[in-house]
Amino acid sequence: METFDYIVVGAGTAGCVLAHRLSARSRNRVLVLEAGGSDRRFWIRVPIGYGRTYNDPRVNWMYETEPDPGLNGARSFWPRGKVLGGSGSINAMVYVRGQPADFDNWAACGNPGWSWADVRPVFESFENHANGGPGLLRVTDVNPMAHPLCRAYIQACQVLGYRYTPDFNGEQPEGVGIYPTTTRGGFRESTGLSIPAARARST
Repeated sequence: METFDYIVVGAGTAGCVLAHRLSARSRNRVLVLEAGGSDRRFWIRVPIGYGRTYNDPRVNWMYETEPDPGLNGARSFWPRGKVLGGSGSINAMVYVRGQPADFDNWAACGNPGWSWADVRPVFESFENHANGGPGLLRVTDVNPMAHPLCRAYIQACQVLGYRYTPDFNGEQPEGVGIYPTTTRGGFRESTGLSIPAARARST
């Protein structure tokens, strides 16, 4: 019988990162158990493919909420990844860290270590940008590739009084602009790509 130092259940976004961290700089033997299969699929790797994976039960748990009284009893569809990389392998690849004020509010409510000053270095540690970065997750600025219609939309929003935001992860996270994506060379980038050093099995 094989033995492992750690068993990670679920190779989603967090599970893949954890497995990589546990195995990257040590002799730890790590077993990753994932109910779904491989993310080496055309419609996962090609960014526009998320429109298909949202309705593909081979890679999506296809969850629905309970009937919501506030929506006249309607159910909401909640896609969740059933594949290596988890929901990060089927989502729309938008990369936004979150509002700094939210983190600061959590810290102010008695949660030390959760202020924006505390968490920002953690975000930066796993990001990899075209101009460099220590992490494994490629974050791509797609502003230079924006379609002219996107530019026209942003200009129209500015005419209406909305602020232009050049970087949603920068000093001004609110406004209108082009968000960065978790892509590399035109293909989806997910944390599922970060665990080759760990031992993964589909179950």
